[in-house]
Amino acid sequence: MDLPVPQRTREEVRAERDQNYRWNFAVNLTDVTTFWFGLSFISAATIVPLYISKLTDSPIPIGLAAVIARGGWFLPQIFTSNFVERLPRKKPMIVNAGFFLERLPMWVIVLSAVIAAWNPTLALIIFFIGYAWHGFGAGVAATAWQDLIARCFPVNRRGRFLGIGFFLGALTGAIAAVISAQVLGGYTFPTNFLIAFFVAALAINISWVALAQTREPVEPIAAPRQSTRQFWNDLPRILRRDENYSHFLVARLLLAFSGMGIGFVTVAAISRWAIADSTVGLYTAAFLIGQTIGNLILGLVADKIGHKLPLEIAAIGTALAFSVAWMAQLPELYFLVFILLGMVEGATIVSGMSIVMEFSAPEKRPTYAGLTNTSIGVISMIGPMIGAILALLGYNWLFFASAVISILSFITFHWWVKEPRFSRSSPEQDD
Repeated sequence: MDLPVPQRTREEVRAERDQNYRWNFAVNLTDVTTFWFGLSFISAATIVPLYISKLTDSPIPIGLAAVIARGGWFLPQIFTSNFVERLPRKKPMIVNAGFFLERLPMWVIVLSAVIAAWNPTLALIIFFIGYAWHGFGAGVAATAWQDLIARCFPVNRRGRFLGIGFFLGALTGAIAAVISAQVLGGYTFPTNFLIAFFVAALAINISWVALAQTREPVEPIAAPRQSTRQFWNDLPRILRRDENYSHFLVARLLLAFSGMGIGFVTVAAISRWAIADSTVGLYTAAFLIGQTIGNLILGLVADKIGHKLPLEIAAIGTALAFSVAWMAQLPELYFLVFILLGMVEGATIVSGMSIVMEFSAPEKRPTYAGLTNTSIGVISMIGPMIGAILALLGYNWLFFASAVISILSFITFHWWVKEPRFSRSSPEQDD
């Protein structure tokens, strides 16, 4: 980060970006694929709730895990945005700090499974230490990673990269989920989770090696240096000045809030039908199959017509998923629930991230990303705790509320938000 910054024009930076496009596509594709392969062995939607249910009967820790899973990556981003904006090189922060913040704590989660048999309470505490360390650590590095991706890939290829990357990650993850189903069903507790968490930690650390090979096109800092007070004072002005972005933020927060029931779908299936642990692994596979569809198809669509439509589809998919979960009379219908939730996840990962980059000039991307994602993080942390309270009343209440909120999100996206790619003059449109 301390090396001198070459003074180059925007055209020279773009020329370097285009020269390294194939290399960066390959190494970042490897990073994303191996990361999601590992993540499928510690799926927040299926495996984590199952593991916690083995350690305690209370739904509150499951809600807390959902808080971390859905809020950890989002919440810290605004607090690093001003610092990241001033960095001409983003890669050192992602690779160096990211290893200790995001990759190393996966081995703490493995330690939890080691001691789960003889001290479940301590295992639960250690699990949450590692899980929170990993989740919030990833959030600290997230704005730098998003800006790195925006630098390495032009606006009309980001959806392609993220779509194909997460498609392959989810596809290999679906294969891994089938393997995890065999592991969960073929070994006794906690050996089954020890194997699953070990594979997750290994794959996620291997992905770090691929990420470190990225060739970043270094850009001089165009924006004037802001103090911390100036940075925070400027955030309300952004919301007042950019009305379309403000409308988008409301719709995106509603979509995030509608996901408050995701962490309880697996537990609801266990409660209703006493499904086997191996079935939870197959639910993970269904989730990842849906995600492959959402990643690839909606990512390619977004490159052509923008990212608003995929987010509208995500809102509709969320409403359908929770409606099925609410009314299902057979455990087999939950495969459809997880396929739909997977499609939603794919759409929100690719388009939810990419659309924010199109609201702002390149030098303000970290601020817009941080403001968006931290706001989502707050909602994503509040939502699962409300979900836990509703779950105490009954899972049907929770699923009904999630479906209604997702419908409100669709209405807001469709009638109140304009596609930013075509509604304003973007500095990136000539890419």
